[in-house]
Amino acid sequence: MRNFIRFIIKYHFAILFFIIEVVALLLVINYNAYQRSSFLSSSNSMSGGLFKRYSAGAEYLMLREINDDLARENAYLRSRLPESFRASRDYFNLVYDSLSQQEYLYRTARVINNSTDRRFNYITLNKGRAHGIEPEMGVISDKGAVGIVKNVSENYSTVISIINTRLKISAKLKDSGFFGSLEWAGDSYQHVYLHDIPRHANVSVGDLVVTSGYSSIFPDGIYLGYVENVDLEKGASFYSIKVKLSVDFKKLAFVEVIGHSIRNEQLTLEKETEDD
Repeated sequence: MRNFIRFIIKYHFAILFFIIEVVALLLVINYNAYQRSSFLSSSNSMSGGLFKRYSAGAEYLMLREINDDLARENAYLRSRLPESFRASRDYFNLVYDSLSQQEYLYRTARVINNSTDRRFNYITLNKGRAHGIEPEMGVISDKGAVGIVKNVSENYSTVISIINTRLKISAKLKDSGFFGSLEWAGDSYQHVYLHDIPRHANVSVGDLVVTSGYSSIFPDGIYLGYVENVDLEKGASFYSIKVKLSVDFKKLAFVEVIGHSIRNEQLTLEKETEDD
């Protein structure tokens, strides 16, 4: 209190001048129409600018929540596509049974760690066993295939990326249907190579490359990239095809993990066949 009184005594002339100025300004504004109109216009402009900045700041802080909501909505909508349901055929009709025949279920997740500059690149997701994530589930983004779930804990999972020299994916040329193996060479994170496409296949620069659907991990037709370069050495039986990936792994933020409801049935039957 003593310090406050000392402050008042020391600056009483400045404080008195400020009070008089405020009173004079209020009198001018209150008793002059032009000045009152100008003041109200200026104050509205200032308050509008402040509210605009506040709104922009609030929207920025809400971006993560908005992105999460959009990712969940995309996963739900993808799960409702006809391609996510197993066709039930009889002699007369084709039925997509949304209760018992759903084959693929999509769960959204956020990327919390990612590498692109190693030979064995991995991605970490913020979802795990508690959210229905299991090893060997396919992972995609809105741009295309991303990788395959490797390890899972209660709340996190790691994904072996397409740009990992240990991973091969069954892929095909969308138009012609010729399929082969997609593999990263360990150089550019934006390019992979499609192997085992025979020389009699019709391959052109710009052809789309998608998942073949011949594995129990990815559905048929998930976008992988497009043919950027085609080479056929003299006497070779297969093309060397360079593919530009559709996913930019340096910008990866949200993904969807694919659950295959009847995967175990398929794997069990295939193993029984191999053992025969």
